Amino acid sequence: MVELAPFGVEAWLNKWEKKARYDISQSTIASLSMADLRELDDDPNTLDKLLFDAKLNYGLIEGSPAFKEAVAQLYEHVDPDQVLQTNGATGANLAVLYALVEPGDQVIAEYPSYQQLFDIPRSLGATVDYWRLREEEGWQPRLAELANLVTEKTKLICLNNANNPTGTVLDRETLSRVAEIAREVGAYVLVDEVYHPLMKNGTACSIVDLYERGIATDSLSKTYSVPGLRIGWTVTNREVADRLRSVRDYTMICGGVVNDLLATYVLNHRHQVLARNRALVEQNWALYQDWLAKEPLVSLVAPAGVSTSFPRLLIEEDTVSFCTRLLEQTGVLLVPGEAFETPHHVRLGYCAPQPVLKEGLRRLSTFLHAANCQTKCNGLSKNTSYGVS
Repeated sequence: MVELAPFGVEAWLNKWEKKARYDISQSTIASLSMADLRELDDDPNTLDKLLFDAKLNYGLIEGSPAFKEAVAQLYEHVDPDQVLQTNGATGANLAVLYALVEPGDQVIAEYPSYQQLFDIPRSLGATVDYWRLREEEGWQPRLAELANLVTEKTKLICLNNANNPTGTVLDRETLSRVAEIAREVGAYVLVDEVYHPLMKNGTACSIVDLYERGIATDSLSKTYSVPGLRIGWTVTNREVADRLRSVRDYTMICGGVVNDLLATYVLNHRHQVLARNRALVEQNWALYQDWLAKEPLVSLVAPAGVSTSFPRLLIEEDTVSFCTRLLEQTGVLLVPGEAFETPHHVRLGYCAPQPVLKEGLRRLSTFLHAANCQTKCNGLSKNTSYGVS
């Protein structure tokens, strides 16, 4: 019997998110409506025609040719037959891990990170070692530590880039070095790339453009603001793609005709979506920075133009208790750091609609100070340095 640990962040959100009035826990950039999607095209009737002309059959199992072509264009050296459609990035990660990981393998996982990437391998009988991100080093890992962790049994290195929950990014140079280390033992490198940095002149890139055994998973849920479509994908070399085809047959038939059409439409209008979202990230980040400068009970390593952040709360109370009371008394929702096995922090999604963010931050500050947290700090101060703030 496969035993899986409770999925911390999903269990928390499933319990509390519908009770929130000011949800600043989510890592999606404020979601688009169907009306918003219609306005992406010069002719709003374009989307109507696509949807109303569609026959609601099963559709194509791997995703439509138009979808696979649109995804392939996101990468430097990818052909459409390397792309497989999945049920979100979670479905993509599950398919990859199930296809590749066997009992006795060693898997190295970035930590903290998305829980799938270390607990599913563990449930499949692999030994999981953590490649730790360090807050005092800007939530960056040490490459020398990765090199020391890798052995002849290393099957897979799992990364989340940009990272959930911290919002920090491993740049092209770092990923290239990861690929070199993996290549020495023939390991695969799986990178959940669902968070795309939206800063200008960024140095982020996809693992599949750097490494022949690189595997990218992604979806439209975060940076593209349409999590309700539940459409994701894998991009791999052809050998791995063939292995994933067998797994997909057991986990999903297709993504659904309507979802495929909408996903393709969003990708074909991605420049408009990303321009909208880049502006939202920049405006909300400025608002968030201003709040941080005035809030002595919160310290943050800045995310790299990514929609999620992982501030430290300078309080004695555990963050599960704090976040529960915060929601019940103010309507503000955060994800406690314990959901990522990292106490004293919270995931704060600053790319919520701006009125929600403003009021959520205001209420958070009021609650922090009303609880008299200033006298209960863990010997920490706002001046504690983590490289970026």
